[in-house]
Amino acid sequence: MTSHTPRATTPSWAAAAVCAVAGVAVWQWFGNANRGYIDTASLFYWWGFQWSNKGSETEHGWLVLGLSAWVLWRNLGNDRGLSSNDQGLRTHDEDGRSPGAREPSWAGGAAMAAMLAGLAVHAVGFMAQQARVSIVGLLLFTWGVLRLGGGRRWGVAAVFPLGFMLFAIPINALDSIGFWLRVWVVDASGAIARGCGIAVLQSGTLLVAPEGNYNYDVAEACSGIRSLTAMAALSLLAGYLNFSSWGRRALVLALCFPLVYVGNVARIVVIIFAAEAGGPKWGNIAHDVMGYGIFVIVLGGVLAAIAAMRRWWPEGGGKFEVGMPKSEVGRGLAEEAELPAPAAGGGAAGRAARPYLVAVVVMVVAVGELFFLRGLANRSVRGDAGVRLAADGTNPVELPAFLGIAWTGRVAEVSKAERDILPPDTGYSRKLYFNHRDPAKQVFLSIVLSGRDRTSIHRPELCLVGQGWTIDEAVRQQFTYPVAGAAAVPVTLLRVRREVQTPQGKRIVPQVVAYWFVGGDGVVASHWERVVRDGWNRVAHGRADRWAYVLMQTDASDGEAAALARMQAVLDATLPAFQPPGGPS
Repeated sequence: MTSHTPRATTPSWAAAAVCAVAGVAVWQWFGNANRGYIDTASLFYWWGFQWSNKGSETEHGWLVLGLSAWVLWRNLGNDRGLSSNDQGLRTHDEDGRSPGAREPSWAGGAAMAAMLAGLAVHAVGFMAQQARVSIVGLLLFTWGVLRLGGGRRWGVAAVFPLGFMLFAIPINALDSIGFWLRVWVVDASGAIARGCGIAVLQSGTLLVAPEGNYNYDVAEACSGIRSLTAMAALSLLAGYLNFSSWGRRALVLALCFPLVYVGNVARIVVIIFAAEAGGPKWGNIAHDVMGYGIFVIVLGGVLAAIAAMRRWWPEGGGKFEVGMPKSEVGRGLAEEAELPAPAAGGGAAGRAARPYLVAVVVMVVAVGELFFLRGLANRSVRGDAGVRLAADGTNPVELPAFLGIAWTGRVAEVSKAERDILPPDTGYSRKLYFNHRDPAKQVFLSIVLSGRDRTSIHRPELCLVGQGWTIDEAVRQQFTYPVAGAAAVPVTLLRVRREVQTPQGKRIVPQVVAYWFVGGDGVVASHWERVVRDGWNRVAHGRADRWAYVLMQTDASDGEAAALARMQAVLDATLPAFQPPGGPS
């Protein structure tokens, strides 16, 4: 009986290069469907622009890219921590090849599946106009290319570095998390200061000394969300480099979350103590110094925890450097050594053909996706406008100028900056309403109607902060629709304030802001509800509605109840004019 050494396909960088070219073409020419703020079809440019734009707060992307490249190089360069038994599997067959260096006959299937999945994910992201989803597809596709070209060695080495690149994706959802983190940090800091005998006053995220010797507003930068993002990435990297099991790595990552909170509370408390002792000058110095102190607290705590785990809770077999448990590496090599010989095509020609077969399949699918995305980008939009339209078909219907005998509306012009930033097919209609009995009591009503690009409208939290407002709280509210039997209008209500200079000195101006979104199939109160519903409609139904973003704002110096009553009075006379009951008809 003749024994046969198993035959298998060999990695092929030439085939991988063909797949890479196909992928680059897709993500370069039809990678980005969002053209509202960054007018480019290239996902590579869109992503890189975020790393260079301060407003995106993703400037750490370059660092993440560099660390990912270093980890990939490191993983490829070490000996994978193989035990002596694993090394024993590296016996040579009659062709002079090591079984550990050869690829099983199904290996190209894993690479092909990853690349096809990446293309599919990108198609969904393009249809939903979600560039971040397309980035996930790009990372999947990249792993498939590396797996096909470099085999198991490159595939295993690239898993963590590509996953680590997720930290370089701008995620606006962190703004909402940051708001609540600000509130928790301020609450804890104020309580600690008062417990130590310092009579600090708190108003939302504002901390004030009764004597007036300091006044600190805990801004978004002090919420901890930026340090949370950076420290989560560094903690995960530290856990990866020190442990081989994903359970321990996840534990190290989890440790950074309470430490970030503790670090930011410590920062605010130190600022309060310094300001109490030496006035605003000392407080400002403490503010700058403790910006670095947070990293000392968090990173020091994480590294101390890692050292303690390595000393008192070591992993079996000692340190492992690769990012893949030894048992998993050994099992992988053993599976390769025990693979049965293929029934046909097991010779050198068969081994060489399979990677190119994968390349052909990926190329065909990529070309098909190019044509599909091109047709999608050029086709006319099918969907409904969220509000009634003016005769030009672009702008919302003009708001009424007179609301009975109580209110008069004056047109509020759209700034040039807004028109320059937003796409030209964005529509506007807005008025500032004055009460005849008390002209100081005004209500601002604005409608912004998106065009083809969903990014024509966004969360008001971004604009309000940019205009100098501090958001103290966000709650759900409902306004009554002035038609019998009509459903109430759900809104998000923001309690905001701003410090202004008056002849009598500085004073805090409180206001309330209410906003909601109206699409072709209903009304939602939040940005994320709109994103989810709009994405589903685009992907599942091929429908791109023109969503309307409606905002109202009024002064709340006379109390929130009076402010809400003014808003309701204006809506009673304007809602039927621009928003049919329950949404568009």
